[in-house]
Amino acid sequence: MNKEMKALYQMTREDAISEAEKCLLHTYNRYQIILERGDGMYLYDTEGKRYLDFCAGIAVFALGYNNKYFNDAVKEQVDKLTHTSNYYYNIPAIAAAQRLTRAAGLDRVFFTNSGTEAIEGAVKTARRYAYDKDGRTDHEIIAMHSSFHGRSMGALSVTGNVHYQDPFRPLIGGIRFAEFNNLESVKELVNDRTCAIILEPVQGEGGIYPATEEFLKGLRALCDEKDILLIFDEIQCGMGRTGHMFACQYYGVKPDVMTVAKALGGGLPAGAFLVNEKAASLKAGDHGSTYGGNPLIGAAANAVFDIFEQEHILDNVRETGAYLWEKLEAFKESHDNVVDHRGRGLMQGLEFSEPAGPIAARCIENGLILITAGANTIRFIPPLIAGKEHVDEMIGFLEKYV
Repeated sequence: MNKEMKALYQMTREDAISEAEKCLLHTYNRYQIILERGDGMYLYDTEGKRYLDFCAGIAVFALGYNNKYFNDAVKEQVDKLTHTSNYYYNIPAIAAAQRLTRAAGLDRVFFTNSGTEAIEGAVKTARRYAYDKDGRTDHEIIAMHSSFHGRSMGALSVTGNVHYQDPFRPLIGGIRFAEFNNLESVKELVNDRTCAIILEPVQGEGGIYPATEEFLKGLRALCDEKDILLIFDEIQCGMGRTGHMFACQYYGVKPDVMTVAKALGGGLPAGAFLVNEKAASLKAGDHGSTYGGNPLIGAAANAVFDIFEQEHILDNVRETGAYLWEKLEAFKESHDNVVDHRGRGLMQGLEFSEPAGPIAARCIENGLILITAGANTIRFIPPLIAGKEHVDEMIGFLEKYV
């Protein structure tokens, strides 16, 4: 351990946080805890306090913390090779590509380092696809109000929340916004310049709103009729979170392009966008990534798929998700300040008649990690290994601190 880390570990929590605020850019309003380690469903801070985790690093730690199989797979690859660049092939990335395309039912994949990078690739794919058809450069993309797709300029441009957008205008042009779950509002925006429609099958940051089957099937039919690419953002709702490997599989609707990240790397930074053969428009030189698909991330993603199979993760999500639904429904019925309950699998939300931030803060202070989704909604996105006993423990916190 270097001298800087030793010195920080010897400080009080308050002093270490003070040091952080001197050198970190203040783009987050962080909770006043310093997390140090994790095990299973629990995190521990530098003072030894234990927290039940119903956030999973914002839906990243699907397998919980300190999974030995995952750790061993990553350690083994670290001792071999961690990076080569995409001028060369590597076996872990090839295997991860095979498994990811098979799981999604799509044909080709490009690995990225994050979800926002995956969205950038999806947007470029749509523009290139349309350009190859007619040579025009004035194509439009239809996105949804209350959506969230990332913080980079392209991803921000298709995010339907002016709060995130306004300080950074002008954004990329040619983006129009429709109402989520309102097919007619989408049809009203379609014209001969429309090249893609992008949406989350379950809106996450916007408040945990699942799409309706009618809406997704209507979009699929519309895109087929107009030769428009349908893009699903499965960055948060994918990789098993809803009880299916990808949320769109619940509806039986397959996109042309899909973005994935968060749980894909099991805690390491990983993302991807997948395309069917029709949408495989990007050509050599059109897109790139220095780190995307490196051997370390490939090994991590393979370990994630292994554990999904070995530990029957999807079965657990369905069982525990149904129990979570039952318990949150009962909580809603017994608390007048809960106005709605939404979600699917282990991606659920309670909407309150008051700001949710203070509720989350009280729970975190007392040992339950929760996050919000929008102003008034608490988001429940625990690791996918959560059991009924963890749901019961979480409900006990809610009963005390809501």
